Amino acid sequence: MKKFHRCTRIFILSLLFISVCVPICFLSHRIKSVHSDEPGEFVEDLSIIKHRTEAHIVSALEEEESEDVKEPLMVVYKDDKFSSDSLIESNRTYVSENTENATLGESGIMQNVEEENQHSQHEEVVRNSKKNAQSEPKRVQHDQSRISHSQKTSDVKLKEMKDQIIRAKVYLSFSPQGSKSHIVKEIKMRIKDLERAMGEVTKDSDLSRSLFRAVQKMKAMEATLLKASHMFPECTPMVKKLRAMTDSAEEQLRTHKNQVAFLEELAGRTTPKGLHCFSMRLTAEYFALMPEEREFPNQHKLHNPDLYHFAVFSDNILACSVVVNSTISSAKDPEKIVFHIVTDSVSLPAISMWFLLNPLVKATIHIQSIDNIKWLSTKYDANLQKQESLDPRYASALNHLRFYLPDIFPLLDKLVFLDHDVVVQRDLSALWRINMKGKVNGAVQTCKQGEPSFRRMDAFINFTDPMMAKRFDVETCTWAFGMNLFDLKAWRQRNLTAVYHKYLQLGSKKPLLKAGTLPIGWITFYKHTVALDRSWHVLGLGYDSGVPRGNIEQAAVIHYDGKMKPWLDIGVEKYKPYWRKHVNYEQPHLQQCNIHS
Repeated sequence: MKKFHRCTRIFILSLLFISVCVPICFLSHRIKSVHSDEPGEFVEDLSIIKHRTEAHIVSALEEEESEDVKEPLMVVYKDDKFSSDSLIESNRTYVSENTENATLGESGIMQNVEEENQHSQHEEVVRNSKKNAQSEPKRVQHDQSRISHSQKTSDVKLKEMKDQIIRAKVYLSFSPQGSKSHIVKEIKMRIKDLERAMGEVTKDSDLSRSLFRAVQKMKAMEATLLKASHMFPECTPMVKKLRAMTDSAEEQLRTHKNQVAFLEELAGRTTPKGLHCFSMRLTAEYFALMPEEREFPNQHKLHNPDLYHFAVFSDNILACSVVVNSTISSAKDPEKIVFHIVTDSVSLPAISMWFLLNPLVKATIHIQSIDNIKWLSTKYDANLQKQESLDPRYASALNHLRFYLPDIFPLLDKLVFLDHDVVVQRDLSALWRINMKGKVNGAVQTCKQGEPSFRRMDAFINFTDPMMAKRFDVETCTWAFGMNLFDLKAWRQRNLTAVYHKYLQLGSKKPLLKAGTLPIGWITFYKHTVALDRSWHVLGLGYDSGVPRGNIEQAAVIHYDGKMKPWLDIGVEKYKPYWRKHVNYEQPHLQQCNIHS
């Protein structure tokens, strides 16, 4: 009997041992696979598994959306956003169910092995914390890349909402006029709901507060559009209607572009009301002065070849003021600077009065009228009218006066010519020490492809003419007017003004070049130009909003070439501070004429 009880006890203990140890051995591998991505790695909480799985799903979806998939032709609408949302939702449900099941199966096992694995848990947690700390920079970089990716694919929701509204309006156009059917009422209601959800929003980030509501409206609209597609199954009317809408939108776009171009051209040629008032007030005050009060000091320096001479030809008072003020404020030796301003007889009193009211402390200024240059009006006036153009600026005597610099300043050997739409940011005295290598003109080149200032000779010169094709190379590097160093002595020796006259007369007989001083300047100074370092002169601030800030900050001279001048409302706003800081807006005349920064 005792032997029987002993066998029974051994048998029961064996069963207990098997029932405890076998599950532990059998399920230990599954516990590790549930808790870690790699052998020997331990995860403290199963919620991390859920987070990782969702992250993998989302990243996979993002990669799938980022791939360029060619859609079939004639596809009107791509309905993949909602399918992606439903896929994510279903994946989350699947992961959640699997996680709950794993948690239920794990609870009983973990209680049995908790004491055995407590020490290993601590070691693995410490190891994981170190690993996470080391991978933190990579995680930040990954987050940044995901942010940049989301920025690239921004405004997707807004575009889809607009697309849905367009489709809904097309379906409305298919229904009979005045129809009050249920589907028509539903479509109109959905359109109002979507338009109300969008409001004044222009980007997806503005939808953040009402994103859930907007998504709900989009889903409702999609269901309505599905109903409408069953009622109007033919694709041909939809395609025709959308094509008609596209053609109409393109025509409106062309019309608006033409209007914008015309208004910009008009604004560029028109004198603002404030500047006209400013000129009139200064002119009235000038004529109230006595003749001896109109004289400028230091006139004995005007022809001293050892000084730094600058020339500006303009009828714009504020523009001349900014050029003069910026040049003097940037100069190391302002007492060596002499400014020669040439204007017309109408603007002469106002410009003179401005500099009499705001005298230059150390520099010297000389202002004269083009009408007082007797030889110009008698000898060269006919040549100045040769270029026919709808733009009066191209035929302006002030615009072409730069080709007579050796005659206007017969006692000078070197001179820097500045356009009135430039701002000087650095001392320019080093220009006089540049080796001109026997050339006449020193200028910054504009023949670098890919830059907004890029110019080719055949863009302005007619190389289909045999004479032009024979005498000039179309591949010759072009250069810019606006900040030019001229060796007047070499100019006189080569008689380049006569070259200018020759091609001006030829151009009046047949179309050889476009109007303006730039193409005829390229011809006049062909093979007589030395390239200056690009940091001397930066172009494009009057037409290109993408000039790098670093280039602007490092440039000696910045040029607002183009229609969008800094004193006009159409000027590029982010470039205006460079110009405005040289204007004293507290001056009474500017205040009285409502000229503000």
